[in-house]
Amino acid sequence: MINLADELSKAYNGDPWHGSNTLDLLRAANAEKVFTHPIPDAHSIAELALHLTAWTEETIARINGHPAKEPALGDWPVPNENSAEEWERILNGFKVANEKLIALCGQLGSHQWDAATKDERNPTLGTGVNNAELINGLVQHHAYHAGQVALLLKF
Repeated sequence: MINLADELSKAYNGDPWHGSNTLDLLRAANAEKVFTHPIPDAHSIAELALHLTAWTEETIARINGHPAKEPALGDWPVPNENSAEEWERILNGFKVANEKLIALCGQLGSHQWDAATKDERNPTLGTGVNNAELINGLVQHHAYHAGQVALLLKF
């Protein structure tokens, strides 16, 4: 059986199959460039990091039994300012949210992985799934956006 807590840990800060983990990619970003939009109509690295954080926090809320909704920070939060200090705050928020979720996953008993979230199925919001599907979806979400960050780092 696949250890989803381990898969999340790999996607966040480990050795994932798809390439660099998300945290290493974000750490590699130049704080002066993370707020830029080198690809027209694409999100910046800072916006991607905030988006990842928002959905990680929403996943924590769902596992803790809260009804699914758009993240408290919003789907695509915007940075408060374009500064090195703001980038550190964004990066720290990403780390805290992921480490909190990984710890929470480590506490789930085997029966809790099959527990359904408290919502009807809505593919757009990722609702109406069980905790295992929810974490698996977040791992995929991290991998998808890590690829975008990797691409933006080339600009």
